Amino acid sequence: MSSITSIDKCAACGKEGNSLKACTACKLVKYCNRDCQINHRPQHKKECKKRASELYDEKLFKEPPPREECPICMLALSLYSEQTTFKSCCGKSICNGCIYAMAMSEGKDLCAFCRIPPPKSDEEEIKRTKKLMDKGNGKAFNMLGGYYAQGVMGMPQDWNKAHELYLKAGELGSANGYYNLGNSYDLGTGVEVNKKKSKYYWELAAMMGFVSARYNLGIMEGRAEYGHRAINHFTLAAKAGHEKALSMVKLGYMDGLITKDEYTSTLRAYQKIQDEMKSDAREKAETSGIYRN
Repeated sequence: MSSITSIDKCAACGKEGNSLKACTACKLVKYCNRDCQINHRPQHKKECKKRASELYDEKLFKEPPPREECPICMLALSLYSEQTTFKSCCGKSICNGCIYAMAMSEGKDLCAFCRIPPPKSDEEEIKRTKKLMDKGNGKAFNMLGGYYAQGVMGMPQDWNKAHELYLKAGELGSANGYYNLGNSYDLGTGVEVNKKKSKYYWELAAMMGFVSARYNLGIMEGRAEYGHRAINHFTLAAKAGHEKALSMVKLGYMDGLITKDEYTSTLRAYQKIQDEMKSDAREKAETSGIYRN
């Protein structure tokens, strides 16, 4: 008969069993019911908070997922929104290089992915966007949120509605939604300035691979004099191709926060992703001034 380990004992009453539930925050102890968890909270609170913070940081500073690729050229999309266009016809984010190539071809103003003509009116654009939202497209929620935030495309400026849509966008997998929500709380656009909330939403965006959110967190931690946390954010952002973050990593190296090998490794990763995002079509699009279709 196998012995029951200490982790299979309720931390409060000592009851043994195989159906005990772990503390959702720290995973260190188990309880037989909620009453036991509440009773044990005073003794466990400090340890729980410490371990929960460690687990959160493990997620926060984990290597980000691979960058999303353009569905046409299959190259990693740019870090910057002005170099990518979201299409309400098909729900795809397409690099401006592929949009430029289509504009220079017989297709002209057709969508480079699905070949559907652009909307003829703001109403049609909104209708297409809402159709994508009905299918659970997080990017469409973020896009409509932006229309409400700016008061464009026939939408009244409504920050409450914009933030509601940004939040839903994030929950559906659009890191941009969380990023925009963090920006609102950071700048006080439509809400009172709340740095704690801006940090929280930027962290959610960063964990989903949104590099600009990661850079903002580095700046925020640097201002709070958390040097190593700041440099960790900057390093991850730089490895993902963020130029300003790379400059901050260089400063961190000069200040002794990272080693020469760590800086060199970051520099190599930065150059690698930069090369992966380049194409002749993208360079031509940038010099031609074609950014939106």
